[in-house]
Amino acid sequence: MDVSRKHRHMVGVQLSLKPYLHMRADAAATGHTEPVEVGSAISLFSGAGGLDLGVEQAGFRTTVAVEWDVDAADTMEKNASTHFPGLREVVRADLYPLAAQRDGGVTTAEILRAGGFTARDRPDLVVGGPPCVAFSKSGFWLDWKREGVDPAASLLQAYTAALAQAQPRFFILENVYALTFDNKASRPAFERLRKELSAAGYDYRWDVLNAADYGVPQSRPRLFIVGARRGEPVPELPVPSHHGDWERRKTVGGELPHTTAGEALADLATMPEPEEVVRGRWGHLLPEIPPGDNYLHYTAKRGHPEPIFEWRSRFWSFLLKLDPHRPSPTIQAQPGPNVGPFHWENRRLRVPELKRLFTIPDDFDFVGRRASIQSQVGNAVPPHLAQQVAAKVAMAA
Repeated sequence: MDVSRKHRHMVGVQLSLKPYLHMRADAAATGHTEPVEVGSAISLFSGAGGLDLGVEQAGFRTTVAVEWDVDAADTMEKNASTHFPGLREVVRADLYPLAAQRDGGVTTAEILRAGGFTARDRPDLVVGGPPCVAFSKSGFWLDWKREGVDPAASLLQAYTAALAQAQPRFFILENVYALTFDNKASRPAFERLRKELSAAGYDYRWDVLNAADYGVPQSRPRLFIVGARRGEPVPELPVPSHHGDWERRKTVGGELPHTTAGEALADLATMPEPEEVVRGRWGHLLPEIPPGDNYLHYTAKRGHPEPIFEWRSRFWSFLLKLDPHRPSPTIQAQPGPNVGPFHWENRRLRVPELKRLFTIPDDFDFVGRRASIQSQVGNAVPPHLAQQVAAKVAMAA
């Protein structure tokens, strides 16, 4: 059952997690502000662990993660002792066979065993963000995206299959907000996903949350679906705490102004990186572009004396430069050679800067070459946003 938007409140029987409720009560009585453990979590499509960082900060403990990318899995393992202390194993597996119901792939039972669960145990939370290639707004002009023929779309079914079999108390599913678009690719996939969540035995609510409205120094709209076993209270989604401009419109958020890229990077000392030099056919044009602008600077409509590009002939992020007085635009996982956002110092963003703009801790270490790190960061859920979503789940427990 979908309780989103029109039905923001639902009556149900309070879920019993007495040990964790006592822990929270003790913490409140003593003024203790450290995260309180509220339950166990299993993570699907974990990537480098951005969503899991937020889940951990909200008090859940990730006991097992599933990720097929070698570098991303290595990153989670490298940071486990500091950031994922309850992590028993990173299962290195492709979940596509689970969606296709094929033999030879990892099973939900194997994932649960890797997390230390017995046949009778059930995790408190399942989280995951299935790859979004089929629905991402980036490159949506491609025919195969509009037609919805990308096989990666079925990874949503891997998530719902694991959810139906694991039967956690709660779930969090994150994805690109283009999945909610009313078009030939997105509409059937989103309708199927919602039917499968209901069929698995869950009530849920969903909304598109822009990370900048929650204190993240990056405008990054993402779809979040949170749910609970049918008959239990469905967690709320967090209320925006910040407000500001986003893609030529103002967001209706909280009292605080958006956190800007300049504020996020102000006290950060970084070293130059070999990969930061902007190359490609158009890289030499970047210095003339003002902060916050893009290739449109070089158009006749903007009054350029020697226009190079036609008006709106390229994707918006082409030669896009950060404005230190605004949140960063969405940072992509695999940008082309002239795709931003670039630093206002006319270079690519350095890895520590990428982490700041995603609210990834400074001491979180990535494994892999520079292109792999860009992909891991660009595919991550900003932990600060994830923490606020997971905290609402913890409150429902």
